[in-house]
Amino acid sequence: MSATPPPVTILVVDDDPGLTRLIGRALQREGYQTTAVGSGLEATEWLKHHRADLLLLDLKLPDMEGPALIESMVTMGRSVPFIIITGQGDERVAVDMMKRGALDYLVKDVNFIEFVPTVVRRALSQLDKEQRLAAAEADRHRLEQEILQISELEQQRIGRDLHDDLGQQLAGLSIMATMLSRSLASRAAPEVPEAAKITELLKKTVAMTRSLARGLHPVAAEPDGLMSALHDLAARMTSLFHIDCQFECSGSVQVNDNTAATHLYRIAQESVSNGVKHGRAKHVRIGLSSDLETLTLTIKDDGIGIGTLDPQRQGMGLRIMHYRAGMIGARLAIEKQRSGGTRVTCSLPREQNGATNSQDP
Repeated sequence: MSATPPPVTILVVDDDPGLTRLIGRALQREGYQTTAVGSGLEATEWLKHHRADLLLLDLKLPDMEGPALIESMVTMGRSVPFIIITGQGDERVAVDMMKRGALDYLVKDVNFIEFVPTVVRRALSQLDKEQRLAAAEADRHRLEQEILQISELEQQRIGRDLHDDLGQQLAGLSIMATMLSRSLASRAAPEVPEAAKITELLKKTVAMTRSLARGLHPVAAEPDGLMSALHDLAARMTSLFHIDCQFECSGSVQVNDNTAATHLYRIAQESVSNGVKHGRAKHVRIGLSSDLETLTLTIKDDGIGIGTLDPQRQGMGLRIMHYRAGMIGARLAIEKQRSGGTRVTCSLPREQNGATNSQDP
């Protein structure tokens, strides 16, 4: 059997004892657990040792104003959802407090006690919906991360199979074809041209297989794997798109977490592709650096510039870049440079990736 959830605890902060008793009785009849205090200082002390699900807060307390109490709660890390209690004529102040985060407000009039349970139920229902929505969003984000991770692992597996299995078999066939071609040539056999064609095709197929394997599993599980992979990426992009793509790295930046290194590589790969395909860039610079606190990956191009974009309106590639950065605890910034082109910066805290620099003391 599942455990019965604890009753909702509501803290009432008001300096009118008679009113707080009436509020307590009205809420207790609804099944809520209530505690009443008469000042901001008492509320602060109570919250240091107890937990409240909701706060009913009088705006005018004998020792401080309601907003000051809310700020002190935030400062000590004990923020509680709250409803404002105000006198007649102060509704404008209450509305201002709602802009600061209040869920609702109650006016001390003849119907005040009658409305308290209704307003509290409405506020708690709103909180429940927000919590459910936040949980659903967290689940969605977790699933997206898992899908991305599974996809990456599957790509790596296929890359290893291509390199270790199919690639090796093709390499063996290529050697056999070369030997056969030489044997036929030594005997001046008429099949020499066909054998030469087969040999050349096999060599091209081996090279293509290795290229595919490298693309699917680009970062070797070594500390300097990211550096080597980014260097190869720059060379491949230069050849593929006929652009000037250079990798720049001061010193030797080593990344011990292969998962983080792979995500950084994919961010660089997508950034270069976007710069060339959408920004029509002709010159791209991929930079990698690390200091005592942060590993920084930068990709700069001289294209038309992508500008600062809202992540919710970006294409799939840019959204995946943001997901990749989030998965490894990095911060991703995409901005249009004043001199033209786009600059992508991915900053990863050093303690999350185990990065080291050979120039470090």
